[in-house]
Amino acid sequence: MLLWLGLSTLLAAQQPVFDRDVRPILERNCLGCHNQKLKMSNFSMTTRAELAKGGKRGGGLPLLLQAIRQDGNLRMPPAYKLKPGEIALLEKWIAAGAAMPESAFAATEAKPNHWSFVPVKRPAPPAVGQRQWARTPIDRFILARLEQANIAPSREASKEALLRRLSLDLTGLPPSVEELRAFSADPRPGAWQQWIDKLLDSPHYGERWARRWLDQARYADSDGGSRDEPRQIWRYRDWVIQATQNDMPFDKFVVEQLAGDLLPNPTKDQLIATGFHRNSPIQIEAGTDREQYRTEAVVDRVDTTGTVFLGLSVGCARCHDHKYDPISNREYYQLYAFFNSTDDWGEDRPRYNARFNNLVHVQGPFVEFAPPDVIQRRDEVLLKLVTLDDKLTDYKRENKPTAGDTFVKETEAEIARLQTLLPKGLEGSMIQRELPEPRQTHIMLSGDYLHKGERVFPNTPAFLGALPGNGGALNRLDFARWLIAPNNPLLARVAVNRIWQEYFGRGLVETENDFGTQGAPPTHPELLDWLAAEFIESGWSRKHIHRLILNSAVYRQTSEARQDLMESDPRNLLLARQTRLRLDSEVVRDISLASAGLLSRKVGGPSVFPPQPAAAMSASQIKKVWKPSQGEDRYRRGMYTFFWRVTPHPALIVFDAPSGMTACTRRNRSNTPLQALTLMNDQAFHEMAQSFAVRLLRESPPGTRLDHAFRVALARSPRPKERERLQSLLGTERDELATHPEEASKLLPANPPAGLDRTELAAWTSIARVILNMDEFITRE
Repeated sequence: MLLWLGLSTLLAAQQPVFDRDVRPILERNCLGCHNQKLKMSNFSMTTRAELAKGGKRGGGLPLLLQAIRQDGNLRMPPAYKLKPGEIALLEKWIAAGAAMPESAFAATEAKPNHWSFVPVKRPAPPAVGQRQWARTPIDRFILARLEQANIAPSREASKEALLRRLSLDLTGLPPSVEELRAFSADPRPGAWQQWIDKLLDSPHYGERWARRWLDQARYADSDGGSRDEPRQIWRYRDWVIQATQNDMPFDKFVVEQLAGDLLPNPTKDQLIATGFHRNSPIQIEAGTDREQYRTEAVVDRVDTTGTVFLGLSVGCARCHDHKYDPISNREYYQLYAFFNSTDDWGEDRPRYNARFNNLVHVQGPFVEFAPPDVIQRRDEVLLKLVTLDDKLTDYKRENKPTAGDTFVKETEAEIARLQTLLPKGLEGSMIQRELPEPRQTHIMLSGDYLHKGERVFPNTPAFLGALPGNGGALNRLDFARWLIAPNNPLLARVAVNRIWQEYFGRGLVETENDFGTQGAPPTHPELLDWLAAEFIESGWSRKHIHRLILNSAVYRQTSEARQDLMESDPRNLLLARQTRLRLDSEVVRDISLASAGLLSRKVGGPSVFPPQPAAAMSASQIKKVWKPSQGEDRYRRGMYTFFWRVTPHPALIVFDAPSGMTACTRRNRSNTPLQALTLMNDQAFHEMAQSFAVRLLRESPPGTRLDHAFRVALARSPRPKERERLQSLLGTERDELATHPEEASKLLPANPPAGLDRTELAAWTSIARVILNMDEFITRE
C-alpha cells in the first residue's frame, strides 16, 4: 500500500495504463465487495459492461466518479477516502472511457494479460536528455522516468563511500585501509570496473550472495520440530557458496536443486544440491503422525517453489481456488504431485530413538562419504540397538523390574557389545531421492490430508503453459526444465528483481514475493523486462547482471537525502539517489571481526559456535549444549554460526535474521534499542572492541589513532565535531582510569597483550566500543 501512495501520485500526471495503474487500485479498494461473486448492491466492477450498468443506486460512470470523490451521499470506499493521486488516476481513466481488458478480473482466465504473466520481451532503452549522465542502458530507463517527473539525479558518491558500498554489497566485508588508499589515488577511467571484477572474483563474493539464497532455501542446522534436533546439511550451504562463486548458470542452478538426483548419473555435488528441498522443518517427537508431517513437508516444498521461483502465493490454492491469481485448487495438487514421491520419514522407518540418536534413519536419505560396507554395518548395528532399546523400554514398563533383573542385565550387556561395533563419525548430507514407484496424489479437501478427493497427476498451471503428454509420467526434472524455459514469464523477472532489491533496498517490484495480481506493479516495467531478457540471453549469468547494475550511474549516486525529493518522491521510488541500508545480521558480525583484525577468512566447513549469552538455549524443549568454539572457529563469518531454528543465536535474530522456518525473500530491517545494547554489551562484540583497540595501539602512532580507527571502520576520516567529542571522551577515560586503575580490568581482556600500557588500552577500548556502535558503522551508505 505504501508503494501505491507514492507511485500513484507520480503516475497521475501521465495517461493511466490499466494493468499498471488502475487495476491495483480497484483490487485493493473495490473488488473485495464489488466482484462477480459478492456483487454488493448488485454492482460488479469486473467488466466494462458491469461498470457502465451500475447497481441498485443507479448506473453509469458519472455516479462512480461521484462515489470515489465522495462528493455526495454515496461514498466509496465507505470507511476511508482514496488518496488524491489514486483519485486523479481513476478520474483520468474514467474520462478516457474506463477501458479495461475483457474479463480483466476473472481469476480462471486461461491466458490472463497481467503484466507478469506475459512473455518477456526486450524493450529498447528510451531516449533521454542528459545522455552524458547515463553510463549504461539501465541509466536510460531510470533517467527517462526522472525526466518525466522533472527530477534531477544525485551527484556521485565519494570514492571512499563507493568502495565501501561496493565491498559490502559484493563481499559483505569492508575494504582495507590499503585498498581505500589505492582506489582513491587511482585516476584511471577503468579503475571502477577493475574493482568490480576483483571483488566478484573474491571467494567472499560467493559467501555474501549465497547467504541471500540460503534465506530463500530456509536453510538451518536443525529440524525445527519441538525437539529441534541437529541435521547434516552444511554441505548444501557450501554447494550454494561454490555455485554462486563460480557463476553457475542460473538455469542449471535451479535444475540441480530441484531435481539433481534425477539427472543422468548424478554426481555427489548434484545430489547435495537437492538439499534445497530437504530444508523443510520436520517433527520427530514421539507420538506424531508421520504422514501428517510428511504432507506438511511436501506442502512447504510446493509453497517455497512458488514463492522462490515464480514469485507467486501458490499456497493460497491449497484449500480452494486462488482468489486472485489463475491457480485452481486442482492445479495446486498437480504441482504437489511433482514433490509427493520423494523418500521421506514415514511409517516404514524406525522411530526416533534419543538414546542412540538414530537421526540417520529419521532424516535420510543422505549422500554419505564412508565406504559402503561401513555404512551398511552402521545401519545394521544401529537398527539392532534401537530394537533392543524398544524391547527393554516395553519390558520395564510392563514388569517394573528390580535391580539385578536377568533380562535387563543381559539386554544392557548386548547393547554395550553392539555399541563397540557401531562406526563413529560418519558424515553425510541430506538429499532428495525419488521413490521407485510414485505415490498417488489426491486433492486434499479443504487442505486436510485425511480427506482425499479426486486423484490428480503432476502438471503445471495452465496459464503458464501446461506440460504436454501423460501427467503420470512427469517428474521433478520435467518440472525444473519447464521452470527454466525461456518462455516462462516469471523466473527471470523474479530473479533479477531480487538482485536489484539487494542494491537499492527495494525491488523494481516491491512485493518481491508476489508478482500476481495483488502484488505491486513495477516502478520501471521496461527496465525489469530489459534486465530479465539480458539475464536469459547472457546464459543466465548472475555476475553479468551484477556488472550491469554496479557500472550504472544510478548505483553510484550518493545516498544523501534531498529536500526536493522529500516532497516529490519521498520514498525514492524513481531512484534519484542511492539508499542507505542497515547491514544484515551476519555482516554486522563480519565487519566487527574484520575491523578488530580477528576475522577468519576460511570458506566453508561445518557450522561453528561463537560465544553467546549463557541463557540463550533455555527456550528449547530439549536444552541444547552450546560450547563456544575456540581458535579460528571462534571468529568465523556469521553465516557459519550454527543455526538452531528454535533457539537461534540472539545476535543474529536481534538484527533480523530469518527464522529458517519458511522461505524469506526479503529481510526486515528494524531499528531497536536491543541492537545498540547488543553491540555495546554482548560478550562477542566487547571482545571485538578489545581487539580493535589493540590493533589501533599497535598499527598507528598516538597522534593518528582516531584517523586510523575511522579509516578502518568507516572508510573515511573523522569530522571535526567527531574528533573533538572522541578526544574529549579519551581524555575523560584516561583520567578516570588513572584515578581508579582497578576499573581497567572491566574493559581489558583476561590476559592483556604484553607490551601495551593497561590504562591506554582500556581507554582506547572505550573509544573502539563507541565507533563499533555507530549507526554509520552498521549501515551501507
